[in-house]
Amino acid sequence: MTLVLFPAFIALFFRWFHFQHLYSFSKIEDWGHAYLIPLISGYLLWQSRDNLARVRMATFWPGLAPFLLGIMSYFFCVVRIKNHMLQGFSIILTIFGLVLLLLGPAAMRYLFIPIGFLAFGITVSDMIMIRLTAPLQVVASQGAYVVLNVIGALAGFSCDVSGVTLNLITGGGKQIPLNVAEACSGMRMLIAFFALAAATAVFGCRFWWQRVTLVLMAAPVAIIINIGRVAVLGLIALGNQNLATGQAHTLIGTILLVPGLMLFMLVVWVLNKIVPEAPLSKPSPKAKRV
Repeated sequence: MTLVLFPAFIALFFRWFHFQHLYSFSKIEDWGHAYLIPLISGYLLWQSRDNLARVRMATFWPGLAPFLLGIMSYFFCVVRIKNHMLQGFSIILTIFGLVLLLLGPAAMRYLFIPIGFLAFGITVSDMIMIRLTAPLQVVASQGAYVVLNVIGALAGFSCDVSGVTLNLITGGGKQIPLNVAEACSGMRMLIAFFALAAATAVFGCRFWWQRVTLVLMAAPVAIIINIGRVAVLGLIALGNQNLATGQAHTLIGTILLVPGLMLFMLVVWVLNKIVPEAPLSKPSPKAKRV
């Protein structure tokens, strides 16, 4: 059945996958992580293979409702709304309904997280991203302003801030403007940080409250990393202003995902220390025969 369903699924939603590839490839900094999301979901599925093998799977006809609703919603969003993000969510609803229909709710207990994780691979509408990231750009510019002035006090330069524009002033009085613009603010990587936090939470945390806490830390970690990114771009601009434009912000943003992961791992370590592992119970000694 898989040999029939998989090609039919790809053929039905090929248009969406094609445009998602174009979004991810042309805006690799913002949505390049979408290529990794199915791999992580597949790994989550593979981790549950033993539990799934013990589950009694059976056809669950109520799953037909979300399955058909997902298909109808997809075509409605293609023809009427013409919204890529809603089309993607409709596809996930279709997958959920199909799996529920074929395998039943017992299997869905272990498949819900791998299916839900696929949502991180959907490009979010520009209008939503702008509303989410605009306030965070101001925070990033203010934070970078503080960091650059601390460094400048030692290195002999100063920094002013106006909105999302930083103005670096060298010791010789030369002014170098640095615009924390939407295109290079790094805050558009917010979804990537949430995906990274969710993956780390599933793999590294034992309790749901720990996982929720770690996911909620995604935005603060993204802000901290982006403050460092803007500060680094400012220091680079002091040496060569041309190096702070073009592909430099993309490279720096990608590299700074590594300390972001390290911060998440630190949070996981702290959360696991809060709840120590239960000691293994020692086997009771056998009663002596009289």
